[in-house]
Amino acid sequence: MPAPTPHGDLRTGQIVELTIDNVAHGGRFVGRYGAGDGERGRVVFVPDTMPGETVRAQIVDVKKSYAAAVALEVVEASADRVDHIWPEAAIDRKPAERAGGAEFGHIALPRQRQLKQRVIEDALERTGGITREVPVAAAPGDDERGGLGWRTRVRLHVDDRGRQGPFAPRSHEVVPVTDLPLATEGIRRSAQLDQRLPGVTAVDYVEWGEGEVDVIAMEGEPARGRTDTIVETVGDREFQLDRAGFWQVHREAAGVLTDAVRRVIDTGRVDPAGWSLDLYGGVGLFAATIAEALGERTRITSVEADEVATDHASENLAEWIGASAETGRVDRWLRELAKRASASERERLARGLIVLDPPRAGAGRDVVEEVVGLEPAQIVYVACDPVALARDAKLLGERGWEIESLEAFDLFPHTHHIEAVASFRR
Repeated sequence: MPAPTPHGDLRTGQIVELTIDNVAHGGRFVGRYGAGDGERGRVVFVPDTMPGETVRAQIVDVKKSYAAAVALEVVEASADRVDHIWPEAAIDRKPAERAGGAEFGHIALPRQRQLKQRVIEDALERTGGITREVPVAAAPGDDERGGLGWRTRVRLHVDDRGRQGPFAPRSHEVVPVTDLPLATEGIRRSAQLDQRLPGVTAVDYVEWGEGEVDVIAMEGEPARGRTDTIVETVGDREFQLDRAGFWQVHREAAGVLTDAVRRVIDTGRVDPAGWSLDLYGGVGLFAATIAEALGERTRITSVEADEVATDHASENLAEWIGASAETGRVDRWLRELAKRASASERERLARGLIVLDPPRAGAGRDVVEEVVGLEPAQIVYVACDPVALARDAKLLGERGWEIESLEAFDLFPHTHHIEAVASFRR
């Protein structure tokens, strides 16, 4: 291994010794190169480390204001470093041979949640201008299982030799693995990881509500259709969805998030006789939560771009006469609603609730402006990305809406991902 290079301009391939002092969004950690004599040093993002450690790392990319590196070895370990829960992702493997998908697996579980709290609070402050304490709560059963065995849906990629595995981090190189420690026991038993799959590009392992495991091999995108319907249960309620459709990955996530949404619905402000919206509604999970909270008089419309999911939502919401599901891109659907809504419909919308559960990129300016223009009684935002949440919270704040409550949940243990539920009021 080449010797460390003295201080100087960073270059690709250079070996450096870094002290890690912070965590960044995306599963990376922050070291500084050339710090000293009053200089903070140049930011270097490096995974597989944690604050308080000193590591040797190799620079892989150099930008004007920062550099990226891969960790080669730990010189001085944090007290919170543990043996990686997935040996095939551990730092003692070459960076290109480390399995992606468990980038916090070398960190003690309580420390992971502290770091995730720092990430979401930092995003809110830096991007949203919002200072707020946001503890990250564990899902039921995760502490007892050491943060393992929660993943009910796993996608593995297949290389040109037919070998299955995740991609290496920030790469499209397949890393063959012998185990899937984050997956449920059912998937771990069913996944024949040593089986070669020639002609296949990816394989999904899906354990659904009753414990049955589906193995879905793909030569491209998975086939979709109403003939492959499965059932997931949340509390006492069943939800139909497509076999290859979206559902929360953590075995407890749907229950945790619906409980959080139910807790923040303000029945003193939201009128059951108003008109509520569930945007990016999927198969109607949160629409059903709203209807249960507000009662049988509820008028609720779920809006989802995926036609198959919308069809399932219609059936999942059938018991409420005032519930409906419509197919459409949320931004376009809202623009059309603004054009065609009558005065009485606008009045009902102003007494209703709007729930947004956008994809990782967030809702964005156009959707936020349309939502604010409807003047709802309350807005609830379900976030899977802290930076997107902060950006949209800033947009809402500029239009007179503030965060009333915010809860964060560790629904992806041993990864950097966080879920949050925020309630906004004027």
